[in-house]
Amino acid sequence: MKKALEGVRVLDFTQVLAGPFCTMNLADFGAEVIKIEKPGVGDGSRIFGPFKNGQSGYYTLVNRGKKGIAIDLKKGKDLIYDMVKSCDIVVENFKPGVMKKLGFSYEDLKQINPKIIYCSISGFGQDSPMRDLPAYDIVAQGMSGMMSITGYPDTPPARVGASLGDVSAGLYAVTGILLALYNRERTGEGQYVDVALLDSVFAFVETNVVRHTIGGIHPTRVGARHPLSAPFDIYMCKDTYVIIAVASDHHFAKLCEMIGQPDLIKDPKFDSDPHRSANDVELKAILEKFFSNYTAAEAMKMMQDNSIPCGPLCTVDEACENPSILARKMLVEIDQPGMGKVKITGNPMKLSETPADPCHPAPAVGQDNETVLRDIFGYSDEQIAKWKEEKVL
Repeated sequence: MKKALEGVRVLDFTQVLAGPFCTMNLADFGAEVIKIEKPGVGDGSRIFGPFKNGQSGYYTLVNRGKKGIAIDLKKGKDLIYDMVKSCDIVVENFKPGVMKKLGFSYEDLKQINPKIIYCSISGFGQDSPMRDLPAYDIVAQGMSGMMSITGYPDTPPARVGASLGDVSAGLYAVTGILLALYNRERTGEGQYVDVALLDSVFAFVETNVVRHTIGGIHPTRVGARHPLSAPFDIYMCKDTYVIIAVASDHHFAKLCEMIGQPDLIKDPKFDSDPHRSANDVELKAILEKFFSNYTAAEAMKMMQDNSIPCGPLCTVDEACENPSILARKMLVEIDQPGMGKVKITGNPMKLSETPADPCHPAPAVGQDNETVLRDIFGYSDEQIAKWKEEKVL
């Protein structure tokens, strides 16, 4: 079956998470991603667990489906220039200025290939006054305001439990690259895509920004509940929590009838979403008193029978057994050399005619040196052997 990005070639200078997550998604849809790593040590994420037979599951997840070559970026400058001539996309996530020092900036490479689409992912962006500062996911989460609204009012600000800065930046990078590809189809021109972790998480702060800029509100931590709607939270049942997500009078009226208190919808404290939100503590106590007589499974069954939005509060291991997750192939098995068969996250983008194919292993450091350089770029075995001798490869 033809892939959406079949025939698109990517030169991937990225490492750890934001950049590799971007190029992983491109590879899932058929792009030929050639991952360049430092000879010997490779991608910095190879030292991150979990490990199986000494190999990193972290690295395997976000580098699946790529071809791996190991090139000394200083000694292999001419080789990379030559490779760029037949590539469509370059992706890098070094600190701003590093690629320019190496001679691989967008300005350098577009002289070689004017149609190149070049994406840089960094902490703060190429033209930011903070561009030279180092940044990791938690820094972006903290500076964006995300941590200030994550957690409970009586606890310190919390990092979102996954690397939201890296993943959101990776997704915006994919979007920017695909937009640039579409534009190139129409105009024949390449362009530069500049994505920052801080910008990406700030965009994910979503309506909290306009609550401040338009509403004059100072958003802060409200725990698991929604800051604008109620009941929209986790609620304790006889055995564990259940999630209820009600954001309309219609659903709240159904919930009131279900718990045997239909007049609650007429109470001035609960007759509208803003009023329910303002009196959320009292409303939560009423609901938890009712649900204390039922298990979470029983409570969900009642609400599902009444079409009230609800769900279980799952651990990660429980989520990995979720029938929807399994049916939609969000857990896939790959045969990773050295590790054997392992399960990793699938791709959530489901295309009917050109589906993703995430079931491919990640490369070892430099494993595809010969095949990439000989079969894709046409170099002789003698030239490849010479580069190995000179420590270019």
